[in-house]
Amino acid sequence: MAAAWFRTLADDQRAHAVSAGTAPADRVHPVVVDVMSEVGIDLSTAQPRLLTAELAQGASLLVTMGCGDACPFVPGARIEDWPLQDPKDLDIDSVRRIRDEIRQRVITLLADEGWAAVPAS
Repeated sequence: MAAAWFRTLADDQRAHAVSAGTAPADRVHPVVVDVMSEVGIDLSTAQPRLLTAELAQGASLLVTMGCGDACPFVPGARIEDWPLQDPKDLDIDSVRRIRDEIRQRVITLLADEGWAAVPAS
């Protein structure tokens, strides 16, 4: 969800996001697909990927969600951990709350870093 919000709200000339996990599932959880669809973001074809040192290479910022020791070390990259509950097995209202919290965290990150897309006039 975080990478999807990032891609939606960021200026893609300044920054981009890649989504990956230390133990990715075979698919994006259906409830996550549903709640993101409610806000116009289609994750129905998204494919979870394994977070590797090679994938993270060159990143200036790694936003983690509790991967701890399993997170790769990337020299020069700042790490920001967002302690969010895993939406797996949660009811739809709980997943909506997580979606909305992630959106707010992404908005704050983009504003702090100067990566927000400039609204069209």
